[in-house]
Amino acid sequence: MSRIGKKPVAIPKGVKVSLNKSALEVNGPKGTLGWEIPRRIAVHIDQSTSEVIFSRSTNERTVRALHGLARSLVANMVKGVTDGFTKSLEVIGVGYSAKVQGKDLMLAVGYSNQVKMPIPEGISVGDTKTVNVAMAGIGSVPVTTIVISGIDKQRVGQFAATVRAIRPPEPYKGKGIRYVGETVRRKAGKAMAGAE
Repeated sequence: MSRIGKKPVAIPKGVKVSLNKSALEVNGPKGTLGWEIPRRIAVHIDQSTSEVIFSRSTNERTVRALHGLARSLVANMVKGVTDGFTKSLEVIGVGYSAKVQGKDLMLAVGYSNQVKMPIPEGISVGDTKTVNVAMAGIGSVPVTTIVISGIDKQRVGQFAATVRAIRPPEPYKGKGIRYVGETVRRKAGKAMAGAE
């Protein structure tokens, strides 16, 4: 039995979970999410205990994997419609900045032109703020924080990854876009020539 799949998902107050054939819908204070349950995975909504229970039809390897996946995705849907998900990014570098203009995220990250990224539907980007931070080997550098939030964990994570891919952190000075708390392995620069 899948250890994750056999755990029921608790339905908090204010959240409604409905099942229509294989279409599962989760409705909460922050919005509505839907998902098509895979075949061979059975879902039961227990109204007495306010839980969603998952079971599988066979013990095949792929079905066992889907059992845990289905439980995890529904748990994320419930968390998304109640609390939502956020990912925070830092833009580090002299002259690097980020700002929200209408429905676009504008990034100035060392290219000749600003990079314009349309913000997807259902995703919100909070007001960016810049502070100066002392970094080892560089001195004081402006760091702009971008906070991406939404109810769909996959879409929030995907948009954060797409933004980071515009200018990933480089290993010499650490400039670029990185997740808050991400550790970037640093390399030493080239040694001066002539020291023989």
